[in-house]
Amino acid sequence: MSVRVVLADDHRILREGLRRSLEAQGLDVVGEAADGEEAIELAEALHPDVVLMDVTMPVLDGVEATRRIRHRLPAVRVVVLTMHADEATMARAIRVGADGYLVKDCSSDEIADTVRLVAAGETPVSRQVAASMLDEVHRVPDSGAEELVSKREEEVLQLIADGCSSAEVADRLYISQKTVKNHLASIYQKLDARDRTQAVLRAVRMGIVRLG
Repeated sequence: MSVRVVLADDHRILREGLRRSLEAQGLDVVGEAADGEEAIELAEALHPDVVLMDVTMPVLDGVEATRRIRHRLPAVRVVVLTMHADEATMARAIRVGADGYLVKDCSSDEIADTVRLVAAGETPVSRQVAASMLDEVHRVPDSGAEELVSKREEEVLQLIADGCSSAEVADRLYISQKTVKNHLASIYQKLDARDRTQAVLRAVRMGIVRLG
């Protein structure tokens, strides 16, 4: 089943180029938004798998639009695609619930791959996101956790922090993908995290894993 995508960017030419490249790779672009408010409206009307979201847009910026979409429609994932590679912007997007973060100089293949991973429930931790997470670690103290993760969960977390998908984690640890998902569910509960990015961030703060 094809992944359904809404594009949100105020540059029409860029949207048209993204539509062509994503559709050429088998993704289904079901709507286009020129500002943050329109992105929210389309997400609510169309319930896409993923919204590919620019940051700097009129009416409502992409970070606030991401926050509202993730609050109102938890099943709709958001990948931020922007010209802004600064850590502050990335940290803002991550905090409000972005599931992926790409800078516009990346390839169309990387965009399509990230959209597919996010739609499948993955949360890719790119080098740029890792840098932003490190900045957050330095600025925000850890509040601690009542229960530490197991050794196997620590291994899963470290591989996720290294950028591995669930399939890659399963291959490296010689376990099934279902077992990986079970470990992740346990990790989320123990670290009070909603997704991989937040789990890795909290694990780094606690000194459980390291970002390279």
